[in-house]
Amino acid sequence: MKRILLAIVALAVIAAGAWFLFLRSSGIPVYAVTVAATHPHDPTAFTEGLFFHDGALYEGTGEVGSSYVRKVDPASGKVLQQVELPAPYFGEGIIAFGDKLYQVTWQDKTGFTYNLKDFALGDTFTYTGEGWGMTQNGKNIILSDGTPVLRFLDPGTMQPVSTLKVTANGCPVEKLNELEWVDGEIWANIWQTNLIARIDPGSGQVKSFLDVSALGPRNRDIDDVPNGIAYDGATKRVFVTGKRWPQLYEVKQGAAMNNNEEVTKLTRCTR
Repeated sequence: MKRILLAIVALAVIAAGAWFLFLRSSGIPVYAVTVAATHPHDPTAFTEGLFFHDGALYEGTGEVGSSYVRKVDPASGKVLQQVELPAPYFGEGIIAFGDKLYQVTWQDKTGFTYNLKDFALGDTFTYTGEGWGMTQNGKNIILSDGTPVLRFLDPGTMQPVSTLKVTANGCPVEKLNELEWVDGEIWANIWQTNLIARIDPGSGQVKSFLDVSALGPRNRDIDDVPNGIAYDGATKRVFVTGKRWPQLYEVKQGAAMNNNEEVTKLTRCTR
């Protein structure tokens, strides 16, 4: 009798564990993307930052010795303006706020401002930790640093005024990289994955994921990951690209997906 009771208890524990894992791995929608248009993109650009402003794309790249900020015609890929970031800096995210363009660096804890019109170098600023991606919500500049915590910065001082912890089914979402503000949501590339997280800026919860694994070169280098989201609010167009990708894509949300392994790992708090 004791053996039967122990077996029943064991089965109940296994069933409860399986049900818990099911709940943890379900409930957040995952969508593929459809491509509305494809444009040329510099295949040597190690894209770290991307945003759309007044009909042009602005792109920041990384790697020491080849970091720069560019203004680009999105249709042709033609570079309209460019300023280089000298060694030893490794460029990361960029964003415009007012008449300034802001750029952070990876591990140097130093950021730069430029005149948005002519790229004239302005003031520098400092911050703690690493610099990854940036966007803005009309009030604050939002900075990612590779952790699950986004910082909301005062554009005048570049000092934090608040933070937001990003979670998916209660699991912290690390490696938040390039950011974009899209119709009241924060969109974030998750480094070393094919996922874009759509984040509620009030709660920090991931509302859904976009899977961009169908885009980019088929046989890409391990570092040539998806990175770069830009939103044209006037036409509701979303642009995405990746590090050293030869294409810039206009994308829309596609069909729902099932059994996405990358999302399963994130929502079960596994690495």
